Amino acid sequence: MSIKIEKTENNNELKLEFTVDAQTFIGGIEKVFKKNAKYFTVPGFRKGKVPMNIVEKHYGTEIFYEDAFNEIVPEIYEKEIEENKLEVVSKPKIDIVQMEKGKDLIFTAVVNNKPEVELGKYKGIELKKIEYTVEDKDIEHELGHMAEKNARIVTVDNRAVKNGDIAVIDFEGSIDGVPFEGGKAEKHELEIGSHSFIEGFEDQVVGMKINDEKDVKVSFPEDYFSKDLAGKPAVFKVKLHEIKEKELPKMDDEFAKDVSEFDTLDELKADIRKKMEEENEHKAKHETEDKAIETVCDNSKLDIPDGMIENELDAMEEDLDRRLAYQGMRIDQYLKLINKTKEDFRKEMRPEAEKSIKVRLVLEAIVKDAKIEILDKELNDKIAELAKTYGRAEDELKKNEEFKKYVSSSLETEKAIQYIVDNAKIK
Repeated sequence: MSIKIEKTENNNELKLEFTVDAQTFIGGIEKVFKKNAKYFTVPGFRKGKVPMNIVEKHYGTEIFYEDAFNEIVPEIYEKEIEENKLEVVSKPKIDIVQMEKGKDLIFTAVVNNKPEVELGKYKGIELKKIEYTVEDKDIEHELGHMAEKNARIVTVDNRAVKNGDIAVIDFEGSIDGVPFEGGKAEKHELEIGSHSFIEGFEDQVVGMKINDEKDVKVSFPEDYFSKDLAGKPAVFKVKLHEIKEKELPKMDDEFAKDVSEFDTLDELKADIRKKMEEENEHKAKHETEDKAIETVCDNSKLDIPDGMIENELDAMEEDLDRRLAYQGMRIDQYLKLINKTKEDFRKEMRPEAEKSIKVRLVLEAIVKDAKIEILDKELNDKIAELAKTYGRAEDELKKNEEFKKYVSSSLETEKAIQYIVDNAKIK
């Protein structure tokens, strides 16, 4: 077994030529034959008992070549990549040079090697201080939401519809006098001001009184999901049956007891403020880290090979497909629904894929340059935390070397980001 490695004229691209000795290739053929012997039928022999030389004579010597190649090459390929310390970041483009029984198997694999990062300034970068403050109006706004959720719905009959009311209506829509599908309902509850209907509809219901009937004239938006209705003017015949309004609870200590574990309104407000401050702190930290990463990436240079981008796009596609599966849908159905092809999806996601790769490689380079290390205690503590979160056995996770490698890499990334922020000049 031997391998020749040469750079191509393309950046970060290598051409690997593998030579596998003839005996190893024959061994692959024999292994494949044993797996498939039961399927061969030749006159004069019982099924599954045909000798290999007879099968080759009857079906052709090449019958086992492709399967034998697939049987032996993956292990050989991975072993040589590891032994030659190559950091391959793309799927190999295979070309078979020689494949014949009794001769060495020769094939080439063109791959992209991991690009080198030319790190720019990452210590002492300037960042703008990000702060968010909690104001009294923010707390009142949150209390308002809580009051809305706990409001009583009461019927009123002594006035006209106003903004915020729930109007119980019948309606039937038509275009040029012809009713359209889905444009009719009875005793429908419409919250005025919710903007859940076509723009302008709710405004025209305002002022109606119980048993009033009215023609509401609107136009469907140009981007309406139904192409038959998009951009067209419509008339809805509307009849008002009931008016309901929300009766908000009084903001006092009793309200606090009803909606929380606190005995007083002041305690509830203090808790809301505390939670908002924690959220703001987390938000500011996250945005500061994002800006720090963006700055060091802008300061750094690297040439990302196409094969690496394609791999990233594959991963993004698989991730979307996996998430859609939880909703009972597959990516092909989703793309058809939004009238896009996979080519459209990959083209749109390419900038995000490139950004994701650059961030990952730049942070890896900083880990190495800043000599960031993960202590055993840090790794074990994180594994214990993850085991508790996902209900897994801690010892089991610690024995999984791939998982440990993944967790260690994640911790290195976290430390690298923190290193950049800790050494930044924040003004």
